[in-house]
Amino acid sequence: MRTRPPSFRGGKPARRLAVLWLTGMTALTGLGAAPAAVAADVTVAVAANFVAPLEAIASDFRAASGHTVVVVAGATGKLYSQIAAGAPFDVLLAADAETPARLIADRHAVTGSAFTYAIGRLALWSAVPGLVDAGGAVLAQPRRFRHLALANPRLAPYGRAAMEVLDARGLFERLRPTIVMGQNIAQTYQFVVSGNAELGFVALSQVRAPGRAVAGSWWEVPTSLHAPIRQDAVLLAHGAANPAARALLEFLRSDAARARIRAFGYGDATP
Repeated sequence: MRTRPPSFRGGKPARRLAVLWLTGMTALTGLGAAPAAVAADVTVAVAANFVAPLEAIASDFRAASGHTVVVVAGATGKLYSQIAAGAPFDVLLAADAETPARLIADRHAVTGSAFTYAIGRLALWSAVPGLVDAGGAVLAQPRRFRHLALANPRLAPYGRAAMEVLDARGLFERLRPTIVMGQNIAQTYQFVVSGNAELGFVALSQVRAPGRAVAGSWWEVPTSLHAPIRQDAVLLAHGAANPAARALLEFLRSDAARARIRAFGYGDATP
């Protein structure tokens, strides 16, 4: 399936987008179309950190079920706003547990459908080899970098975790002048890739992808330095009658999906 720029009707994203980033509204890549006789679409709003694992899982899911996953990616906070405004999403894969719970409370999601599909891991990463040491001591040496990138903590749980790390080490006020914020973890990663920031807090999954050599240097942040990044999935009200949406959530708990999730560096949280 070819990608195309997003179109809008009534201020809402059109349904047949392949992969759409809410920030910048830029189409990325399609996941293919299932045969017409068995095809059903499930539109998934997904936190930016989980796009690559979801693409792999979606491919497996399509092969197993014939259903096609349509992906809309962005910061969890922005995705919530889109859903509350009536965006036609069937499933949310959030970067936290609070947003799915809030959607259920607000009657935008199905009661009892939320579950933790992954435990996120944070990394301090630089595209420059040797800049980031194994213990993250470079953070206390601001003369070695001009900019530190992190996701907006008001929108992105990984950004909140990064702020907790800086607070835990007593470095936030000292590093405040160096901080540049991305709208989501994908934009934060791009700041570091482009060299606009010498280092940044990103999702471990962005530097530990299966079959891809990791460039630069990184520190896998100990989970003791921040609250657990519990990432919950939920069936949205729009998808309550969509069998493909329910099938995807069930598939997300399968051994095959859990293996994919672990391969990208996430903690396995599903039963």
